[in-house]
Amino acid sequence: MNEKTFTFEVDAGSDVPLWVQLRQRIMSLISTGYYQAGDKLPTVRGLAADLSINYNTVNKAYLSLVSDGYLESTRGRGVFVRDLGADMEQEYSSEVEAVLDDAISACRGLGLTLDDVQRCVEWKVKRLKQAEGLERAREGAAGRGVIVEFGSDAAGAGASLRKGVRGA
Repeated sequence: MNEKTFTFEVDAGSDVPLWVQLRQRIMSLISTGYYQAGDKLPTVRGLAADLSINYNTVNKAYLSLVSDGYLESTRGRGVFVRDLGADMEQEYSSEVEAVLDDAISACRGLGLTLDDVQRCVEWKVKRLKQAEGLERAREGAAGRGVIVEFGSDAAGAGASLRKGVRGA
């Protein structure tokens, strides 16, 4: 299997938890086609070591992506990208298509091109995912007495880390 690499830049000045940043980066790699259906992702331990972050942080990002249907995990084999298109076709094809047709028609009626509609939908989905990630982070932190702040290290606020990561 070919080894894939990708970069992950930690936004130390962000209020977004590290696991959510990692989750969003992996989702971006999937949505842009860098990782295709069936591709194996790095192991949790391997990715944690490559990024010099806690194993539990990577595990939480992976579990969230498995829960949302982007990845599937098979014990002893690894974590793989799911074929989202095939899953959606089987589960919701006609209903989703009808709703999307109506929404696209309404946007076209407002004078938007198909490219404009695509950009608007991508923007909206991105915002919803960010809000969902922040909400999950708040839920996960509820009842805990630990607050972790990024950016207060010796490098100063707003410092970022850039690591090369080996994919599988």
